[in-house]
Amino acid sequence: MAPPAEGGKSNPASFYIMMLLIIVVFYFFMIRPQVRKQKEMRNFRSALKKGDKVITTGGIYGKINNISENIITIDIGNNIIIKVDKNAILKDNSDLQTQQK
Repeated sequence: MAPPAEGGKSNPASFYIMMLLIIVVFYFFMIRPQVRKQKEMRNFRSALKKGDKVITTGGIYGKINNISENIITIDIGNNIIIKVDKNAILKDNSDLQTQQK
């Protein structure tokens, strides 16, 4: 076997700079937007009140009837009331109405 050529050596500092650059790009394009979205959802769910029209993660449209610690009762029409976990609320109905216009 022949020894490696002398020109094949690379600077270890450039390797660390590239790794740091990859981590920074990963943070700004993957982690930070996801954390921001989770914070918005947490603020939205904490601001819910009786009478708000919401959509659940299962696609059920309804109006909030009662809110307790982690359980929300939703009136889905014809006096049918269901209980869902607070984390199952996806968005409010006003978002859907503004998208249709």
